[in-house]
Amino acid sequence: MNFEFTDKSKALQVKLKDFMDRHLFPLEKEYGEFVHDNPWVHFPALEQLKSLAKAEGLWNLFLPNSYGDLSPGLTNLEYAPLAELMGRLLWSSEVFNCSAPDTGNMEVLAKYGSSEQKSKWLNPLMNGEIRSAFLMTEPDVASSDATNIQTSIRLEDNEYVINGHKWWSSGAMNPATKVYILMGKTNPDAQRHIQQSMIIIPADAEGVEVIRPLRVFGSLDSPEGHAEIKLTNVRVPKSNLIQGEGDGFAIAQGRLGPGRIHHCMRLIGAAQRALYLMSARVKEREAFGRQLASFSSIRQDVATAHCNIHQARLLTLAAADKIDRYGIKEAKELVSMIKIVVPKMACDVIDKAIQAHGGMGVCQDTPLAGFWLYARSIRIADGPDEVHMYQLGKNIIKFS
Repeated sequence: MNFEFTDKSKALQVKLKDFMDRHLFPLEKEYGEFVHDNPWVHFPALEQLKSLAKAEGLWNLFLPNSYGDLSPGLTNLEYAPLAELMGRLLWSSEVFNCSAPDTGNMEVLAKYGSSEQKSKWLNPLMNGEIRSAFLMTEPDVASSDATNIQTSIRLEDNEYVINGHKWWSSGAMNPATKVYILMGKTNPDAQRHIQQSMIIIPADAEGVEVIRPLRVFGSLDSPEGHAEIKLTNVRVPKSNLIQGEGDGFAIAQGRLGPGRIHHCMRLIGAAQRALYLMSARVKEREAFGRQLASFSSIRQDVATAHCNIHQARLLTLAAADKIDRYGIKEAKELVSMIKIVVPKMACDVIDKAIQAHGGMGVCQDTPLAGFWLYARSIRIADGPDEVHMYQLGKNIIKFS
C-alpha cells in the first residue's frame, strides 16, 4: 500500500486537529467533572459542539465511500488518521457523530436496512438527533462465539416476539438512545451460521427492562453506559427485521471489520497522547537528584513506546487499505492481527505513562486512567484476544 495520505485526508486532519484544539481540549477537565457528578446526563455544551462540527464539515466522517450519497466520500484508509486524532480525547468522537456503537449500527442500516428502516432510524442517527445500542452479548453463554446466542426471535402473525437476557449493551444507558439493534435466533434448528438474525427494537418498547448499568473497572462510563437488559415478550413489526431471517451472523461479520479499524486507531491516538504526556512529565520531575528524563529506564520506555505505536499504526493502516481494496473477507487476517496487537500495545504504553506520573497518573488530573480503562476493555470487547489468536493461528497453520 501507499502510506502517503491523500490531500483530502491531510486537509481534514489539519481541520479536525484545529477544531479539537480550539473547542474540545479546553473543555476536557470540565467535561470529566460534569459526567462524574451527573450520571446519565449529557454535557451541556455537547449539542452546540455538534452543531459547530456539522457546520465545519466534520460530520459522519466514518462512513466509507462505498455507501454513496450517505458518505462524505472517504475510504477507510483516509478516515483512519482522523479516528486516531479523535482517540486523543475519549469523548470527542460523539461531537463528530463518529462514536460506537452508532457507527456500526449506522453502517448496518445503511447497507442492509429497508427504506422504511432508513427513514425511521438511520436518518435521525446520521443527523445526530438520537443515539443507539447494540444488543448481542449474553450473561449465560460465551458470546465471543456468536452462534451461542440464545435470545429468541419468534414470528407470530405479522410480529416478531423477542425473549432474552442481554448485558454489556453499550450505549443503552445513554439518555439519547432511542433504538436497539439486537442479535438473536430466529431458527435454532438451522445450520449453525444461519440461525441468527438482527432486528430493530425501540428502546421504549413494552417488555424491555433495563436491569442495571454495568460498571467498567468501577466506572459507570457515563453518559454512554453498558446495560444489563431483560426482554420479555417484546413485540415489534415484522418489518423491523434487518434484511432476512438467518442473515444476522453475516451482517455481524461485516459490521465488525471497519469498527475494529476505528477502535484500533482511536487506541493508537490514546497511546500517542499518553506518550506525549509521559515525555512532558519526566522533564518536569526530579528524583534522587536527577531529572526523570535522564534515567536510562525512562528513555528505554519512551523509545519502546514510540516504536510500538508506530508499528501498530502501520499495521492498522494496512488493514484499512486492504478492506478498501479487496473487502472485509480478504482483510480478515489483518483485522484479527490489529485486534490482537493494538489494545495490548495501548495498555502497555499507557501503563508506562501512568507509572511515570506516579499518583497523578491514577487520578482525574490526566486522561491516562480513562485511556487505560478503554484499552483494557477493548481486549475483551468485539471478540477477546484469544478468539482472534485462535482463528489466526488456525489459518496460518492451515495455509502454511
